[in-house]
Order: sequence, then C-alpha cells, then structure tokens
Amino acid sequence: MEVYYLIGFLALISGFLSGLLGIGGGIVMAPLLLYVPPLLDIAPLTMQSVAGLTIVQGLVGCLAGALTHKKLHFVSNELSLYMGSAIFIAAATGGACSSFISNSILLFIFACLAFVAAFCMLLPMAHDSEKPDVATIKFNRFRALTVASGVGLLGGLVGQGGSFILIPLMTSYVQIPTRIAIGSNLVIVLFSSIAGFLGKAATGQIEWLLTIPIVLAVFPAASLGGLVSRWVSVLYLRRLLAILIGFAAVRISISIFIP
Repeated sequence: MEVYYLIGFLALISGFLSGLLGIGGGIVMAPLLLYVPPLLDIAPLTMQSVAGLTIVQGLVGCLAGALTHKKLHFVSNELSLYMGSAIFIAAATGGACSSFISNSILLFIFACLAFVAAFCMLLPMAHDSEKPDVATIKFNRFRALTVASGVGLLGGLVGQGGSFILIPLMTSYVQIPTRIAIGSNLVIVLFSSIAGFLGKAATGQIEWLLTIPIVLAVFPAASLGGLVSRWVSVLYLRRLLAILIGFAAVRISISIFIP
C-alpha cells in the first residue's frame, strides 16, 4: 500500500504544477517516480512502468488543467487546433523515423533548445498582459505550425514530450500572451498525450492499478493549479517555467552521457 500512497502524493505535486504552468507534468513526475521510492526504501519502479504512469499523469493533468483554464478564458480554440493537429502528426512521424537517426545528436539538439527556451522565459516580454482577452488574440499561422511541427518532430525522434519548450516559443516567436500560451498549451499537449496513451495502452505498458492514485490525485490538483495560476503574476509564472525547463534541459543533457 505504501507505493500507492507515495504515487498519489507525487501525483499531487506534478498535477498542481501541470495546472499552474500549463505543462504536461512529465518533466516533474518521471524523475520523482524514478528516484523517490528508493530513498524511502520502497521497491523502485521500472522505466517501462514509469513511462506508462507518466503518460497517464500527463493525460489527466492536461485535461483537468485545460478545462480550468478554459473556464478562465485563457484557451484559444483556433491556436490549440492548429498547433495540436500539427504536433500530433509531427510527433507520430518523428517516432516512426527515430530508428534512422543518431539519438545522442538529437538529444544534444533538444537539450540546447531547452536551455534557450529557459533563457527566453527569463527575458521580459513586451505587452504581456495580466488579463489578456482571448477573443482578440491574433497569431501568425505559419509560425504556429512551424513551432508545433518542429517541436513535435524532434520530440518524437528522441522520445521526449517537448511540451515544456512550446510555451517559450509561443510567447517569444508566435507572440502569444503568457496566460493564453499556458492555457492553450494544455490543450495542445492533450493531443500528443492521447496518442502516447493509446500506444502504451495497446501494447500493455501501463500498470492500471497504479494509475488509480494518479487519477484521483492529479485531477483535483491540476484544477487547483489552474485556479491558482490566475492569481500568480505573469513574471513569476515565467520564472517558474524557466526553472522547470532548465531542470529538464539538465536532465536531458545527463541522459546523453548516462543512458
């Protein structure tokens, strides 16, 4: 039973951050599931088990967070549809082609992109409103498709979600206000999470009993995170995202040398 309580507690943390910062949560949940159990003298989980549980956490976290941000009017339907469709197709393509390209080189490129994304989140963004009006949001469709396709393809090639890179690119390159980028990103990531979930479920890579505490904990935690996000200033949201993205970049860099 200890492992169920632990997974539920870790899911609360990752779920809250999913709703707060508009990320899938895998960059938090995966290392927690890998390293925390052994510290508490609980049998470690296998990488396959962690991958399956993480995709469930991401799916539920994105769904709950997206619903909350949608109620707060921080989700652009048009932006989500454009980028969500593109990342779904690109990630599937990247996954299919991954065996033909050197993984270490791709991981290095991915890590560099993550470091740049973290740096971008620390830069002040002109005209970034605390209360943006989603009904007036205009964006360059070509830039949106380019960002989603590029991140999706590279993410599919290296087996990484890459959703944490989308928000910095959406705010800096596509020129989307931070709050709209956070809310819309949850819907965009939901597309790729569904694809990943279906793939792992169909191939028996999910330990269903262990997903129970995740579902019970993540849904309310992500909803709460989405509500709290409304009251946190854009500046602090961007700084928190920079820290998490930097952490992900370091993790990916380490994985290049220690598979």
